[in-house]
Amino acid sequence: MPGKSTEKDKRDQMLLVRVSRDEKLRIKSLTRSEGYPCMSDFIRSRIFRRLDKKVISLDVNTSQQLRDLDYELNKIGVNLNQLSKKMNSFSGYNVGDNDRHLLKQAFNMMMQCLAFLQKQLN
Repeated sequence: MPGKSTEKDKRDQMLLVRVSRDEKLRIKSLTRSEGYPCMSDFIRSRIFRRLDKKVISLDVNTSQQLRDLDYELNKIGVNLNQLSKKMNSFSGYNVGDNDRHLLKQAFNMMMQCLAFLQKQLN
């Protein structure tokens, strides 16, 4: 059972919004599919969640660096998938020097990507 709400938390104001029949059906459907108990909770969540998001604007250089970062992360994924396939294909597979090199390279690339992201978000 929900606890008692404080005076500040009381929702005693009504807001009337007109929508078409199709829009109302769509809102009801989204409310159910996202697991909200009522449309009011769904709509409040959608409105205030958007307001809480942080907006990041990027200059051309940073935007290009992010595209490069995406490319590098994709390469890391390909390397890790190749190594995983090798390791899972043979029950007695031993990790060799080449595999260790790939893992070390992937780790270093991921650390560079992380450092770049941390620099951009601070």
